[in-house]
Amino acid sequence: MSILQSLSQLTPEDAVALTIKKLMQYKLAHKLMTLHPKRTPQARLAGTYISKMKGRGMEFDEARHYQAGDDIRAIDWRVTARTGKTHTKIFREERERPVFIATDVSATMQFGTQLQLKSVLAGHLASVLAWSAKARGDRVGGLAFNSHSHREIKPKSQDSAILHLLTATCQLQQSQPLHMDGAENPLLDAVKRLRRLAKPGSLVCIISDFQHFNPEIKQHLQQLTKHCEVRVFGISDPLETAQQQHNSAPILVTDGNESALRVVKAHAAGSRYAQIQAQIAALGIMQHWLCASLPLVTQLTSGLIDPTRELPKVEA
Repeated sequence: MSILQSLSQLTPEDAVALTIKKLMQYKLAHKLMTLHPKRTPQARLAGTYISKMKGRGMEFDEARHYQAGDDIRAIDWRVTARTGKTHTKIFREERERPVFIATDVSATMQFGTQLQLKSVLAGHLASVLAWSAKARGDRVGGLAFNSHSHREIKPKSQDSAILHLLTATCQLQQSQPLHMDGAENPLLDAVKRLRRLAKPGSLVCIISDFQHFNPEIKQHLQQLTKHCEVRVFGISDPLETAQQQHNSAPILVTDGNESALRVVKAHAAGSRYAQIQAQIAALGIMQHWLCASLPLVTQLTSGLIDPTRELPKVEA
């Protein structure tokens, strides 16, 4: 069985719960996604990333004793005053683009009517994005969050950073209760954190169903796009995007322990998604939408997701 066949087949357990074993398989399928920069980054980078900014483009590494020939502008006066000996700052050149992958596994993502939960598809997508960025030579980190907590992973070039990110995503997805306080907005909190974490020139990938999208989130995204490249990966379920009413046919839903009949207003949900897509497009942000009724590899190999194509702008 090929790796693509293995990834496209989900057991009942795989459909409802993320496992690190399943996510690690995407390391062999990283070529399914490419993360070419949409625009010239605003930080000094290596390889095909050319900076518009002039200067050293370096980040602080350590302080050591001053040696003849060192740049006096790099003298660390605080360490010099504390030790009584002249010290100079040593900088390390930024060689890779930082990539932040923010994965939403909150309560609204614990939903699925056909193949898998939206949170499961989000975790698979986060994995292929992470391995794709790593293969390109970028530093990978991110933010995994549910309705009650979050985990921040600093971008690094080692595989361990991806492992920590995927492990955190699995743990938060499995620990997320099905109910949440209506006043909570985990997506808003995550976007605020991304503005603090992402340095200029970073690539920020946000994976969510965006059901909590509001004007405040839109404002934070607009500020984030001024210094970083932002890409949105929306997750939806066929029932949410259906254009026909299903009010006459109650649907049996279950959380694994209890079952009940519920009436879902699919038409209203579909209109909501259309509004969200229009508002994101108005910001000039590249967006891609995936459906939880299909395996991720099917959507990637069939061309349903084109990472190099930018959706046209739509008036909000």
